[in-house]
Amino acid sequence: MTDLPPVDPGADGIEQGKRLVRVSGDGGLSLADRLAERFHRLTWRTPLHALRLKGHHPLKLIAVADDPFLGDPDRGHALLDGMLSLRGETRNLHELHLDRPGFSPAFGEYLHSFAWLRDLSTVATRAHAAPIAEALMREWLSVHADHVAGAAWRADNWGRRILAWIAHAPLILSSTDLVYRSKVLNTLARGARHIDRVADKAPAGAPRIAAWCGVVAAGLIIPGGDPRRAFGEAGLARAIASGMFDDGGSVGRSPAAQLEIVQLLTMLRETYAARRLQPPEIVAATLHRAVTALLGLMHGDGGLSSWQGSGPMAAEMLAQVIDATGVRARPLRQAGEWGYQRLSAAKAVLIFDAAPPPVGRLVAGGCASTLAFEFSDGPNRIVVNCGGARAVTASVPAPLAEGLRTSAAHSTLIVGDSNSSAIHGDGTLGKGVVEVELTRQESDASSRIEASHDGYVRRFGLLHRRQVVLSGDGRDLRGEDSLLPSGRRKARGDTGFAIRFHLAPSVEVAATADGQAAILRLPGQSMWQFRSRGAAVSIEESIWIDGAGRPHATRQLVLTAMAPPGGAVVSWLFHRAR
Repeated sequence: MTDLPPVDPGADGIEQGKRLVRVSGDGGLSLADRLAERFHRLTWRTPLHALRLKGHHPLKLIAVADDPFLGDPDRGHALLDGMLSLRGETRNLHELHLDRPGFSPAFGEYLHSFAWLRDLSTVATRAHAAPIAEALMREWLSVHADHVAGAAWRADNWGRRILAWIAHAPLILSSTDLVYRSKVLNTLARGARHIDRVADKAPAGAPRIAAWCGVVAAGLIIPGGDPRRAFGEAGLARAIASGMFDDGGSVGRSPAAQLEIVQLLTMLRETYAARRLQPPEIVAATLHRAVTALLGLMHGDGGLSSWQGSGPMAAEMLAQVIDATGVRARPLRQAGEWGYQRLSAAKAVLIFDAAPPPVGRLVAGGCASTLAFEFSDGPNRIVVNCGGARAVTASVPAPLAEGLRTSAAHSTLIVGDSNSSAIHGDGTLGKGVVEVELTRQESDASSRIEASHDGYVRRFGLLHRRQVVLSGDGRDLRGEDSLLPSGRRKARGDTGFAIRFHLAPSVEVAATADGQAAILRLPGQSMWQFRSRGAAVSIEESIWIDGAGRPHATRQLVLTAMAPPGGAVVSWLFHRAR
C-alpha cells in the first residue's frame, strides 16, 4: 500500500492512516432458520397464543403523545379524496378488500403501520380527518383485529402502529360509539401482549427497534403498564445493541432504515414526554449518534445520497426530520462500522461506501455497491448511484427495480459484467465481498481514501483497489482504480472490466474528440472536466431514481479496458474548470 505523507492529526474524529478491515457475516438465513421462522408465525394461530392475548380491557389511554413529523401532503390530499396512495399505487378506500389484498408489500406496510394517519393529519383538521380515519380503522379491525396472522400482526408493524395510534388518538378515538372505541382499545392491548412475546423475533435493525418501541409506548400509555415499560426498556436496549453500530449506523446500512430509526426513537421520546417522564439515557444517546450518522450521507443540496435501495430524500423533508429530533450535530465523516466515509472541501462533498454489503440474514434487498461513491459540488450532484431499488414507484417494472441493486447501477468498477456480491432471487445477497481494507488521510492540502475489496478474487483472481483524493479547495477529485492479482485462482488471459460514473440528470455531458475525456456542464454555469488514462471513455444511457421513487433518464461515463493476468490500473480526474 502506498505510504501516506505525515500530516497533522486532523480534528473531527478522523483516525489518520488507520488500517481498518471490515469482514462481512454469513450470506443469509439457513434452511433451518427459515423453517423456524415459519413455524414461529404458525404458533400465532394456536389456542395457547390466543390465550396469551387475553387480559384486562383498557377503558382509555393515559395520555396522547405528539407526532413532531410532517406527513406527505399529496398522500394526505388523496385520503381526503377517498384514495389511499403510495408511490404511484392508489386504491379506493371503499374497495380495499383487506380480506383478499392485492396490493404490494410496501403498500401493505403503509396501510398496516397506520403511517397514513400522519399524512392525513398534515392536511386536514380533526373534524375533517376523523371520519376518514375512523372508517378505515373500522375496516381494518373487521378483518385483522381477531385474525392473528400475516403482515398485519408482524411485530414491527405492531410497534409502528402503536406509536401511530397513540400520537393520533384524536383521529381514531373521537367517536361516540362506545362499542367501536372499546374494540380499538382492546385490539391495542392485545397487540401489546402479542409483541411482548414476539418482538425479539423481528429482524435486527429498524424492525426490531420498531417492535420494542411499541412495547415501551404501550407500557407508558395503557393503564397499569409500569411492568411492561420496564420489560420493554430492557428489550429496546437489546434491540439497539443488535441493530445499531457504535458509530450510530444501522446494521442494514440503509439510509431509509436509518431515517426510520431516528423517527421511531423521536416518537418514543415524545411518548415519554406525554407522561412527563424522562426516557432512558440510551434513547437520547442513540438518537444523537443516529442523526450524526444520517447527516454524514447528506450532499451539498441538503438531501441524502442513495445507498442500499434507498432514494435521495429531499432536503426539505430531511431538514424537518432533523429539526424535530432537536439534535444539533455535525455530519459523521468516518463511520468505522457503518462503512460510509465522507470527504468535504469547500463546496465539494464525496460519500464513499467502504464496507461489505449488509449481512443477508439481517436485511433483504441489499445492494452490491462496495467502493462506489457519490460526488457533489454545492447544490449540484455530479456523480450518483442509480439508487431507489426499494423506493421506486409502482410503474417501474420489477426486473428494473432489481437491476438497481447491481454493481453496475453504482459508480464503481465492475469485472466481467458481474456483481461484486451475488444477488439472489429471494432478495438476499450471497457470496462476494468478504473483506474490505481501508486507510484514510487528511491534510490541509487534500483528503485521501484508499480501499480494497475481495469481491472478484474467487471468480477472477483479481482484487479491486480504489484510491480517491479530494483537493483542499474542492476543485479536483483524483482517483485510481487498480485490479491486482490475488488469491489462489490465477487469471487466464485478459479480463474485461468497466468503471462507471453515473451522472445526475441535471448534468450535461459531451465527450472530447480524443475519446479520453468529457466536459460536464452543471446548472448555474459551473463546468467540470473529466479525463482518464488507461481506459477508453464512452457516454451511455443511465437512470436515476428521485426522492419520490420516479425514474429519470440520465447519462453515465463508462471507462472500459482489459486486465491482463498481471492486473491493470486506470487513473481518472474530475476538475472544476469554472
